[in-house]
Parts: sequence; structure tokens; C-alpha cells
Amino acid sequence: TGVAMMKFKSPPVNSLSLEFLTEFSINLEKLENNRACRGVIITSAVPKIFSSGLDITEMCGKSVEHYAEFWRAVQEMWLRLYGSGMVTVAAVNGSSPAGGCLVALSCDYRIMAENPKFSIGLNEAQLGIVAPFWFKDTFVNVVGHRIAERSLQLGSLHPAPEAHKLGLVDELVPEDKLMEKAAAVMKQWLALPDHARQLTKTMMRKAVLDRLVAHREEDIKNFITFVSKESIQKSLRMYMEMLKKRKS
Repeated sequence: TGVAMMKFKSPPVNSLSLEFLTEFSINLEKLENNRACRGVIITSAVPKIFSSGLDITEMCGKSVEHYAEFWRAVQEMWLRLYGSGMVTVAAVNGSSPAGGCLVALSCDYRIMAENPKFSIGLNEAQLGIVAPFWFKDTFVNVVGHRIAERSLQLGSLHPAPEAHKLGLVDELVPEDKLMEKAAAVMKQWLALPDHARQLTKTMMRKAVLDRLVAHREEDIKNFITFVSKESIQKSLRMYMEMLKKRKS
């Protein structure tokens, strides 16, 4: 059918670790280079979670070199996904905070399971972290400036019905109909000639992509400076402790 399915399977919560991000980018590149592949549906094989976002352990107590390598991998994932020539549909079948939300935002279309227990949003502010400019740009392009500004400042996680109301996701469907709907949407998008759709997508997204490409090294330095601060390391350690307690 010319459509690939990519499923996240990194239990317990599909954290975006360095290994995961590298694998993700390699697979996207393989699909992009496969001329028979015109679209990809991205979903999760882990129940109740799409992706919990960036792996906190990659940002805590590591070397400057490691932070640089990790952040470059985060950038690479976004540049590939947001700039993909394929039709990209996110079938969000669980909660999707922070980096998980970024993955969904970077796709052409977002369908979320109609479950009020599932939430999505860029909640970095809750952890004392600032969402980078390209996270913000992607968010603004989807929901508009005012909603993005309020949501980012409050670090909001929006339950599925609210996310749909804000335009953060395009559709809500019952969980058991999610993949069926994703396939139907994909078929609708692929009914158009690829070149016209791809050129339009490039026209709409190029300025945002170019901005990161132009400031990539600066963005990595900013991340290293920020994440290396003792106050940030302390808040990340506290967050990890809280997660451990929750598990136990």
C-alpha cells in the first residue's frame, strides 16, 4: 500500500533515549529512501503511553560530550520528522507529554484515542525546563500563538477532549477504531499527487526548519549550559526520585 507502520516499543514508557532517538532517525531515513514508501503511521506498542518524552536519565549526571550527543540526536529526529517528504500520521494511543507531544506535533495529522485519562502537551515548565524555540515554533504552528503561550508557560498537559478542542489533535476516535481511522486518513492524503503535497509542506515548514539548521550549534551549547546548571540537575534528580517512589 506504500504505507509503513512505525511502533514505539521501549517499555515502560517509550522514553526518548539516545539509543531510541538514533534508531528512530535511522528508520525514518530508510523509509524516506524507499521510493515505494509514501507514508508512515507512528504509534505505540506500549499500552496507555505514546511516549513519555525525553529520557531524563540522559540529562542527569552525564558529561558535556554526552549532553551534546544527546541533544544533536533530539534535533536530528525533529528535523527528519518535521521535514519528511512522506505523509506522517500520529496515531496517539496513550499519554504523550513533552518530547512525546513534539513527535505528534511534527506529524501532518494527529488522531488521538478518545480516553480522558490520556493527555498530551509540552509540560517542560513543570520540571523547571524551558521548551527550546523549535519546540515552541512547532507548537505555535499547530495551535496558534495565544494557546501555545499559555500552555507553555503553565506546562499544561491537556486531556484528550481538551486537546481536540484546542486543535492540538485533529480527531478523537474510540481506541479500537484508532488504526482503522489512521489508515483512512492516510488514504485520503495519498490520493493527492506527492510532488504538489510535498512542495506545499516544504513551503509551510521551511522557515521553522531553516531556523534550527542555522542555529544548531548554538542550540546545543544553550542546552549544555542550561542542563549543566546545578539548580536544573537538582530539579531533574528530584523528578527522578518522585518517579521511583511512584513506581514502588
